[in-house]
Amino acid sequence: MAVEIAMTAAPQTLLQVATPALILDEARLAANVRRMDDHLAPFGVGFRPHVKSVKSPAVIRDFLGGAVPITVSTLLEARMFAEAGFNDILYAVGIVPAKLDAVCALAATGVRMQIILDDAGVADDIAHALAGRSGVTALIEVDCDGHRSGIAPDADDLLVIARTLAEAGVFGGVMTHAGESYACEGADAIAAHAELERSGLVRAAERLRAAGLACPVVSMGSTPTALFARALEGITEVRAGVYMFQDLVMAGIGVCRPDQIALSVLATVIGYQKTQGRLVIDAGWMAMSRDRGTASQRVDQGYGLVCDGAGAIIGDLVITSVNQEHGLVGNRDGTPIDLSAYPIGIRLRVLPNHACATAAQHTAYVLADSSGKVTAHYPRFSGW
Repeated sequence: MAVEIAMTAAPQTLLQVATPALILDEARLAANVRRMDDHLAPFGVGFRPHVKSVKSPAVIRDFLGGAVPITVSTLLEARMFAEAGFNDILYAVGIVPAKLDAVCALAATGVRMQIILDDAGVADDIAHALAGRSGVTALIEVDCDGHRSGIAPDADDLLVIARTLAEAGVFGGVMTHAGESYACEGADAIAAHAELERSGLVRAAERLRAAGLACPVVSMGSTPTALFARALEGITEVRAGVYMFQDLVMAGIGVCRPDQIALSVLATVIGYQKTQGRLVIDAGWMAMSRDRGTASQRVDQGYGLVCDGAGAIIGDLVITSVNQEHGLVGNRDGTPIDLSAYPIGIRLRVLPNHACATAAQHTAYVLADSSGKVTAHYPRFSGW
């Protein structure tokens, strides 16, 4: 894949990058994007990537081919991507009236804004506030798996909310997020959950249409279900976010292999715990986050799986514990490391449990090719 670099830096290698640093493996990232594209192509559905993990318009533009329709989880993401030329945005967190002015301000600049809600009272408020205004439509969030928010496909309020929004001319359709897919394991289990998600959402859309309400958008998605869905009839678009980077939680449920994870933290060995046979690195929880998302999985990856400087996994080395700026690296089973194999100053790369949480600790990505040459620096933002 030819990548148009948005921000270039003087030629250098990872050996010259100050640590800790957030690294993107160019080849793995491109392969993850191709995998999603190839999987969804036969279904003929739209795709709306979620940018909450990336939080960098330049990365999305370069690796996804331009200012594509996107999903965001914060209004800051919406504003930053709108300023970068992205003009079709779904704000996929339940709207409240106090946030509507910010949404409408973006719509006034020519951005197509979609918001979501699951409450009849909020629907009344939104319908009143948006009456006579253009550029904003509302989707009803449907709960297909009891994960977090949304209303059941068969709930009476589905029709009540839709009619309220339709009478104001702002009803756009339905959406769902299969968050419980993260608790599945293996292709068959994930595919079954994808069908649960699809069928529940389509049932909601069919109820609305049977009641005489147009339902143009039927949007589903999570990285597991997007990559393992075997049928998408009735769905108009799919959403996914962490698929670009992948992480150890995704690897733990069989969505990817650890060697397909494109995101890592570059760290330096700065000392030893000689009595315990552990390495000390300059990447603690400020660089990795405190996320322990693999602790409940079959393989506990500690605070991250350790690789050599080229990105190759080193046996069962994991970060076993963290302080603010220190990480302790040991074998998963607690046996001592041969410390002589890791001289002070050597570089290591650590694969994260949760890509979103780890990336949130950093202000930029370093893009590197398979030889370790740095090919770009991409800024990223944080906040709400």
